Order: sequence, then structure tokens, then C-alpha cells
Amino acid sequence: MEGRWTLLPFLGAYLVHLGLITGQGIYTNTWAVHIEGGAREAERIAHKHGFISHGQVFGDYYHFQHRGVVRRSLSGHRGVHVQLHTEPQVIWAEQQIAKRRHKRDIHIEPTDPKFPQQWYLYNPSHGDLNVKEAWAQGFTGRGVVVTILDDGIEKDHPDLARNYDPDASYDVNDRDPDPQPRYTQLNDNRHGTRCAGEVAAAANNGVCGVGVAYNTKIGGVRMLDGEVTDVVEAQSLSLNSQHIHIYSASWGPEDDGKTVDGPAKLAKEAFLQGVTEGRGGLGSIFVWASGNGGRERDSCNCDGYTNSIYTLSISSTTQYGNVPWYSEACSSTLATTYSSGNLNEKQIVTTDLRKKCTDSHTGTSASAPLAAGIIALALEANMNLTWRDMQHLVVRTSRPAHLITNDWRTNGVGRLVSHSYGYGLLDASAMVALAQNWSSVGPQHKCVINMLTEPRQYINTPDRKHLIFSRSVEACSGQPDFVSSLEHVQARLTLTYNHRGNLAVHLISPLGTRSTLLAPRAQDNSAEGFNDWAFMTTHSWDEDPRGEWTLEIENVAFSIISTGILSQFTLILYGTGSSATDPSISDYTRPSNNSCKTFDTQQICIGKTHHGPKGSQTNTHNP
Repeated sequence: MEGRWTLLPFLGAYLVHLGLITGQGIYTNTWAVHIEGGAREAERIAHKHGFISHGQVFGDYYHFQHRGVVRRSLSGHRGVHVQLHTEPQVIWAEQQIAKRRHKRDIHIEPTDPKFPQQWYLYNPSHGDLNVKEAWAQGFTGRGVVVTILDDGIEKDHPDLARNYDPDASYDVNDRDPDPQPRYTQLNDNRHGTRCAGEVAAAANNGVCGVGVAYNTKIGGVRMLDGEVTDVVEAQSLSLNSQHIHIYSASWGPEDDGKTVDGPAKLAKEAFLQGVTEGRGGLGSIFVWASGNGGRERDSCNCDGYTNSIYTLSISSTTQYGNVPWYSEACSSTLATTYSSGNLNEKQIVTTDLRKKCTDSHTGTSASAPLAAGIIALALEANMNLTWRDMQHLVVRTSRPAHLITNDWRTNGVGRLVSHSYGYGLLDASAMVALAQNWSSVGPQHKCVINMLTEPRQYINTPDRKHLIFSRSVEACSGQPDFVSSLEHVQARLTLTYNHRGNLAVHLISPLGTRSTLLAPRAQDNSAEGFNDWAFMTTHSWDEDPRGEWTLEIENVAFSIISTGILSQFTLILYGTGSSATDPSISDYTRPSNNSCKTFDTQQICIGKTHHGPKGSQTNTHNP
């Protein structure tokens, strides 16, 4: 008997390992359940069917755990699921699957001697985030609440205790109010504490460094130190959304160059509820690290968290303004802050586990909290900013200067934008200055255009490697959802392909801005293609979307003959019905000739095709 019980933990670990190898999900003994009738009805149903109710996730969604179902299994429990659906009050139920979520720091042993100053806050010789100038304007984050969604935070750390906010904290893993990390010999759970110090380490107390917004209240949600399910993510993203202003997350699906994954049903709803109802309707601000899959040539557009219109996705640059080896390039990144680089470049100074200090925080993990701190400064300058206002401020004030890359391009309204850096380095001083007198943009318009009338089959051969599809649109002109000035653009694609990693996908706006929605991923051998995946770009911000849009799908494996079917191409335009004025950009108008079909790497037109009639589908071909 004793041997049997000793074996059980190893069996659980083996099941997890087997699930990861086979690609199957690991079913847990928890359910998300949508129940009408309130908490008392939920408790009744839970008790009747052998569940423990862990209470509301949000709204009418509840978290149930079943006493009689094994904690981990490779197959779902059909019987319990059917029992739940016998109750008329149960609208929807889903057995929760453990998801792989990785903290986005880089585990490199520090080699630099301790550097007493935080070079990225004020360092005019190499460029910086202009934080000292924002402080000089009187903004330190007072009145703003930030929470770190991670593996907990050390709330009694001498550099965090002064700013710690229990109302912005919760332990979702153990379902209690205390987010204190679980201590191990390897200090595995130091990640959240490090991120918290970047935002809100106290000033003038003689301990460690100083946070970007050192008077901000800081909380932590412990949610990565256990099984991460849809319920766990949704509960974390929706915690106390009338109190917390900014949620900072430095995690996501594996950055392995082959995963395509994002939020599931409840997490998607939590994002939507956050931006529509959070902060009294102004919208919760979700700051996200763009990912560390650079070595695997990963694309952050295959990560549904950074690729979301609801998250403010932040990339990294090194001390000397280079693209870090871990950085992922994609069209959904909005802006950049500093982080680690090569061995001769400094890393990030912040609070560390066991009441210590470190100068070696790394990766895009370190960049997102710096952005959260700067956003807190801007929010203090104007507490009436909506979640979209904040993204507008970032686009308008971020600086390409000091950032070295060969992919800077000028978009259709004259702004420089890059797939590595978005619109450039965040500038705290410029953010707070513009925030103070900012007039909120109008309501968000959403124009949905079905670009295909029938599926398009294409055959890629060494001499015919492109599918190019173009259509002229009016952006819902004359309708309530008319978009005249763009914010986010999504291309929702369903396409089959026998080797997904060989695909490159580009979207070209009527003003000629070319966004790489998907770069080739050598590690991705999947034959699954993409199923209604919403690729997103921020590169056409403030452009007029009326005119011809072009989707280009390219096979980069010249020697391989492959086939595919593009069965869905839905263009979704988000923005305002009237132009958001910005004196910093030129008055660009739409070119009279939008007939360019193919551009080279410098965005110079190298192939033109005759226009079809307005509103028609034209030029679906394999050149």
C-alpha cells in the first residue's frame, strides 16, 4: 500500500510529461460553469453533483472542482460533464485543461559587476526612457494601482512593503488573499517580485533601486505557480477591475517557434470585460511582454495575448540600442523599453526574492514592467485616459532614435515603425506631457469585411511561390461603424497548408504600409494551418483605410511543392469615425495610384496590376 501511494505523484508527473510529448491537453478535475440564478443556485448544483464550488470567476461563471475525478488525465470525464448539462440553469460548462505558460525571463548567470545606477531611467549618453524628466514634472505614480500577474510577489520585501496593496493582490493558485511566493532552493518563483520592483520599488529608503513609478501602489496575483487553466487566467485578468488600473504580464505560450496559442473562452471574455467595464468603463490597461523566442525565430503574432488588440505589447532593446537575441519581431508590437543584451551590456536592477536586490533581470519580462511604470506616470497625469487613449499616447510619443534595426519603415502617415520595436522607445516625459491635455478619442468603431466570396486554392512551386489577393474597400462608409482613422487592423485567416512554418503572410494597406503578419518559422512543422486566427497589425495607425488592401501569402521553401486553401479572409478595421488629430505628423493623403501588388524589402514597388472595379475582388493569382 505504501508503495502505491508513493507512486501516485510520479504517475501525475508522467501524465503531464506524456501529454506534453503527444501534444494532448492534460484534463484537470476542475470545470468552468456558466450558471443562471446566482451564487446560491451554483452552490446547489455543485453540491448535488459532487463538486466543490470555488466561487465566481466573474459574472455568472463559476469554478467547480470534482471530488471524484482524478486531478490529471489524458482524457476528459464525459459522465460528469453530461450530469452538469442535465441542469437547466447550466448554460455552458467546460472541463479545464492545464496550459503551458512560461515566464519570459532569460536565465543567464550574471557576469557584470554591480552597477549602482539604473542606466535606463536616466542616461543621456546612450539614450534612456526619460523617466527622470517625468519625475521632474511632478509625476511619480501617486494614486495609480498596478498588479503583476505572475508567480506572486514578496509583499514584505523592504523595497516593496511601503507600496504594497492587498486589494490588488490574490493567490489564484491556492485560492487565498496572500500572494507571497513559494520558496524553493532554486528561487524559481522570483519572477513576479523582480517585475514588481521595476514598477514600484520605493524611493529614498536606502534599499536596492527605485521603481519607475515609485509612489504607485503595487499588487501581485500568484497564478503561474500551479496549473494554469482558462479559469485561472480569467480570474487573474479580472481581479478587482474597479480598483486596479494596470495589469502587467510577462508570460504566455511557449516561445518555441512552433506553438500557435492564445486565450481561451473565459480569458477572452475577461479581456473584453476589462476594457469595457474596468476602471469605471475607461477600460483596464493590460501590458504584455512580447516574447523571448528570437533564437527559435518565433513570431509574436502566433501568441494570442501579445497579438490581441486589448494588450499593449512591449518589446525589448539592449543598453546600446540593439535588437536582443531573444527578441521576436511581429506587427502587433506597439513599443519598446530596455532590457538585457549581450555580455558587455547591462541588465535591469530590481528587487529580488528573499528581500534581496539584483542587477540581472532579463528578457522581455523586464521590459513590460518598465512600460507599466511609465503608463502609471501617464495615468497619474490624466486619470480619465481610456485604454485606447493610452495606446494613442504610446504611438505618438515613442522614439525611434537610438534603436538600431534594418526594418524601420515610414508608414502611410509618415511615422517610422518597425516589426522589432513597434513605434520605438517609450518616452516617459513626452507621455505625461501629452497626457495632461489629451482629449479622449471617440468611441471605437469596428468595420468587418468578408474579403472572400469563395475559397482560393493555391499551389506553390519553386517558380510560383506567391498567392496575392487584393480588394478595394470603403471601410463601412455610410454606416455607423465607418472607420476613417485606423487603430488596430486584424486579418482573420483560415488556411490549410502542409508545412505551416514555410509560410510568410503580409498585409499591405491602401497607403502602401506593408505589415508582416507572419514570418517563416523553421521550427514549425505543423500541417494544421490556421483556423480563424486573427493576425493583428498596429503599423497603419491613423491611416485612412479606404482603398485597396492586399494579402500576400508566400512559400519561402523554394524547393518544396506544396498546396493550400485560403478559405477565410476577414478584414477587421478598428478605429474612429473621424481622424484623431496629431500635429506631429504630416497631412498625408491617399495616393492616386494604389496599383502596387508587390514590394521589395525597401517597400519599393516592383510589380503592378490593373485595378478591377471598385468593391470587386481582383488579382488572385500565383505570379
